[in-house]
Amino acid sequence: METMTEDALVLIGRETPHAREVLETHARRLERRGIVDAVHVALYEREPGRELPAHLAGVNAGVVYAVPMAFAHTRETTEGVPAALSTLSGDVRYCEPIGRSPASTAVIADRAEEARTGERALVLVAFGNGAEDHQRRAAEYHAARLREETDYDEVVASYLLENPAVECARYGYAAESAVAVPLFLARSAATDREIPEKLELDRGGVAYAEPLGDHPRLTDAIEAEVGTQRLVGESSAAGLTERARRLATDGRGDPERYV
Repeated sequence: METMTEDALVLIGRETPHAREVLETHARRLERRGIVDAVHVALYEREPGRELPAHLAGVNAGVVYAVPMAFAHTRETTEGVPAALSTLSGDVRYCEPIGRSPASTAVIADRAEEARTGERALVLVAFGNGAEDHQRRAAEYHAARLREETDYDEVVASYLLENPAVECARYGYAAESAVAVPLFLARSAATDREIPEKLELDRGGVAYAEPLGDHPRLTDAIEAEVGTQRLVGESSAAGLTERARRLATDGRGDPERYV
């Protein structure tokens, strides 16, 4: 059995070809900063409630800070991940998705600037979910801040699974050209194929940026969230983990393409 540490941090994400590299980069930075005694990375492919407990078996700490490494909540982060976390002993502090942090606004602006060649409009592309508004609220939050803090004439949000749809994004701004930023943590089928196809990048007029990825400001955001949870002394998402103790995942969820 692993020796118990005072506190530990777990970065939780969906397994994609690039997700592990991104999460491990953030983990190494946080380990060097020494904000907790141990930092772990745990990934799942389809069903976090079933898959994560085995990956969490080596986490043995008095307090565990768990950060969902996603732009905003999905069904997995509100049901499956808390179900898995409920198998841990000790005090589990379930943090908010890292994409909701105010620091992510600066990351989005940086990613846009890296791809920008003079475009006057900025398009944010999020996953979206017609049944829940987590993605929409997060995207609109950052869009409002970017309108205030950057020199873009227009900042609009679009979504893969709800309106305004990303395939109609070109008609959502008046500028002649735009730069689009995918609001995803790591590269995936969505960022590499689906979004470029829907944006019709081959037509020209739209510069395309990298996902949020391993940007150093995201590492800062993780550290800040741990600090907040340590200060308040109780998880801001405690209700999710308590509910998960009574919830069994249905096991019928299709694998998603998004992180």
